[in-house]
Amino acid sequence: MADQLRLIKKYPNRRLYDTRTSSYITLADVKELVLGNEDFQVIDAKTSEDLTRSILLQIILEEEAGGAPMFTSDLLAHMIRFYGNAMQGMMGKYLENNIKAFTDMQQKLQDQAKSIYGENSPISQDLWAQFLNFQGPAMQSVMGAYMEQSKKMFTQMQEKIESQTRNLFSGFQFPNYVPGEGVPGQAPAEEESTSQDGDTKPASGGKK
Repeated sequence: MADQLRLIKKYPNRRLYDTRTSSYITLADVKELVLGNEDFQVIDAKTSEDLTRSILLQIILEEEAGGAPMFTSDLLAHMIRFYGNAMQGMMGKYLENNIKAFTDMQQKLQDQAKSIYGENSPISQDLWAQFLNFQGPAMQSVMGAYMEQSKKMFTQMQEKIESQTRNLFSGFQFPNYVPGEGVPGQAPAEEESTSQDGDTKPASGGKK
């Protein structure tokens, strides 16, 4: 079937074999499949383990090692810190949803330009080129406003959690604890103490 998932096998010698074309391909060829929005899966030829993510990460690594990396060192450091963190799952989904929203917006604008001027029209191509020139600053402005709103929502969520935590512990009764009288089992600072000879004196060192 033409729409069947494209299967690529990786052999121990690190070579990639495309089962659809019955030929060996390179990492650059896999990148072209990604750019062409073609669905594929890379598996280990011996164990059938899914290696798709590993191959995609290799492509990203090669792109980042090129002359125009997308991720700064600070961003990569922040991403590493999320691993093992309670926010790891949510952050992955957050980034995925934002990238999907961004690409959907691009596709809709491109489809609209083609529907008005035609796919191969010089006017359409020129208009789209102009849009791409202005897209960077415009999208930065849109994403900046979106991130500011997300930051506010996150702050509100933190404040709500802190409020719920305070309410939870304020209703918890500790044994032998009376508000204003200190920690249970600890004598108040002004309470009288008994000396070795049986006399009493104030703990604060005052006169008998």
